[in-house]
Amino acid sequence: MTAKTPCQPDELRSLFLFEALTDEQLAVLCANGHIENYEPGPICVEGEPATCFYVLIDGELMMSKLSGGQDIETNRTSQRGVYCGAWRAFTGGKQKSYDASVHVTKPSRFFVMDAPVFAQFMRDQFPMAVHLLDGIAVGTDRTRRIIDNREKLLALGRLSAGLTHQLNNPAAATVRAASELRQRVAGMRQKLAMLADGTVSPEALRALVRLQEEVAAQVAKSASTNLTAIETADLEDAVGEWLEDHDIEGGWDIAPTFVEGGIDTDWLERIAAATEELGASTSLEKAIRWLTYTVEGELLLNQILEASKRISALVADAKQYSQMDRAPFQVADIHDLLRSTLVMFADRLGRDAAVQVAKDFDKSIPEIPCYPGDLNQVWTNIIDNAIAAMGDAGGTLTIRTCREGESMVRVEICDTGPGVPEDVREHIFEPFFTTKPFGQGTGLGLDLAFNIVVKKHRGDLRVESVPGDTRFIVLLPLEPPPPDASSLDPE
Repeated sequence: MTAKTPCQPDELRSLFLFEALTDEQLAVLCANGHIENYEPGPICVEGEPATCFYVLIDGELMMSKLSGGQDIETNRTSQRGVYCGAWRAFTGGKQKSYDASVHVTKPSRFFVMDAPVFAQFMRDQFPMAVHLLDGIAVGTDRTRRIIDNREKLLALGRLSAGLTHQLNNPAAATVRAASELRQRVAGMRQKLAMLADGTVSPEALRALVRLQEEVAAQVAKSASTNLTAIETADLEDAVGEWLEDHDIEGGWDIAPTFVEGGIDTDWLERIAAATEELGASTSLEKAIRWLTYTVEGELLLNQILEASKRISALVADAKQYSQMDRAPFQVADIHDLLRSTLVMFADRLGRDAAVQVAKDFDKSIPEIPCYPGDLNQVWTNIIDNAIAAMGDAGGTLTIRTCREGESMVRVEICDTGPGVPEDVREHIFEPFFTTKPFGQGTGLGLDLAFNIVVKKHRGDLRVESVPGDTRFIVLLPLEPPPPDASSLDPE
């Protein structure tokens, strides 16, 4: 860049941008601006503070936008009078940073004005036009904020309803199991009456208690045993027949409880042998009844424990999803974020739902620097759209992660719905664009996702779609975004 030189009104008038201005207006421009010569190289960089307004007089410029961590050329021109830089400095949003990068490809001359001076010129010379543009900028900004907040609240409401449903099931299971356990404990208190009438000797009681502890340990161990339906049915038949052969009243009713607790015929033989050693003071019938209460009680305790764990896990997932008590920017495991978001949709996904989930995660991906709460909003918006696209017909939601080169992480959210037509794909990330019926969509979900991924994380978000295979592809850098990328305020 060479030294600044004064500009001439006649030269400015030769540019289409200024050709309709008066002599007085051109004089004001020349008094407050200047001419600068630039050699090939950058004159403004996307994301940096927007300090100057530039108008090309001679030469050639190339404009580019960041996408997927790379500069993608969007325009190249030699047309005199094209402008760039802080060209929106006078609007209601007050341009804070350059929204594109501009490079000079050969020696070029520009008319240059400081952004605040350019803004003041526009307000002084074209007050009505500026008021109209301010109104558009402020109104659009306000509308976006209101509807964007509503979009978040609607998404939160849908997820809260699903989470409430998920919490209700284990909570109800806990209440039911606790009620049944109370009955079993009452039954065991009645069995203790045997001590009062002397029907069980102290030695026999000690032996029964030891046997009870062994059975309780077996029930705890059985919680991790997964039997098929056929294996379970075969074991119940074998235990039921054993109990019937040994004249245990209601043996077929007891059999399913014993099998669930891991008590098979080998265990029953041990119980029978221990009872024989106790002599006439304790019958096999009494021992079986005693141990039945033990097995039932332990199984109910297992149910309460599992339900409580499920509630704790759901609360932990909700906390992970909402990023409560966490810094806005941190290093996070992308898979933890995806899992916590899927949990929020559990009532609409999985075994009993029309939409099934498939996960293909690359576990070698390291933690990434990001805004976790914002990324969860991205996953939420895309997954919600994918489920809606598949509709009642159902399908498969696939979440896939992998590396993209050396510097990016790739996340694909895929659905088997009807696909996104090409004419819709061209506008899908535009604010207020929606294909949903009137009143059912704001058109800001994907716009918000785009802003978070592209502007806030310096990544990329795009869609590829054919019928039966729609993929939203998110690329996120492994390196932290620059500090000034943290603002999502519309310009």
